[in-house]
Amino acid sequence: MGQKINPLGFRLGTTQGHHSIWFAQPKNYSEGLQEDQKIRDCIKNYIQKNMRISSGVEGIACIEIRKRIDLIQVIIYMGFPKLLIEGRTRRIEELQMNVQKELNCVNRKLNIAITRLTNPYGHPNILAEFIAGQLKNRVSFRKAMKKAIELTEQADTKGIQVQIAGRIDGKEIARVEWIREGRVPLQTIRAKIDYCSYGVRTIYGVLGIKIWRFGE
Repeated sequence: MGQKINPLGFRLGTTQGHHSIWFAQPKNYSEGLQEDQKIRDCIKNYIQKNMRISSGVEGIACIEIRKRIDLIQVIIYMGFPKLLIEGRTRRIEELQMNVQKELNCVNRKLNIAITRLTNPYGHPNILAEFIAGQLKNRVSFRKAMKKAIELTEQADTKGIQVQIAGRIDGKEIARVEWIREGRVPLQTIRAKIDYCSYGVRTIYGVLGIKIWRFGE
């Protein structure tokens, strides 16, 4: 049957790059990996805690980490950096302190930068967060999917596919529903496809959202 591969890993080296860029000896590799995960979790938690945005979208598209011997550089790509712009330097310093406390890195400097995205809804992560917010507020899943597709149309997208799986609308039997607009050539390695899978906890159980976006 159809073997499905993660579209991002499948395209590494052609249209996709890594989100973490560093080098480590085999025995230290696992530590570096856990460190990355800690940094990402810490940033997401901080933003969730201090979120005053009405839409409930955190707006993080991706977090890029570059490490050198004496420096860890973190770039956060955000769609709605409202949260970190109000009292900007203070907020970013606070976030840096939090991450440093989490990592307890003594001899390395941490540098956090924020990049604003021009088309936030062109990124699957932000779209998935939007759909998750809608599903939590008990909006019908079809409406949420259609609204998400409308939002991507502003962001110069050639094709998009959205899939929701689980106990949709609280039905007893879990099912998978999907909707596609335009073309999504998953077999073409040169096609620039962005992908994200996102879990959302509703009162009925966990729903899984997957989004494939084909764009420039």
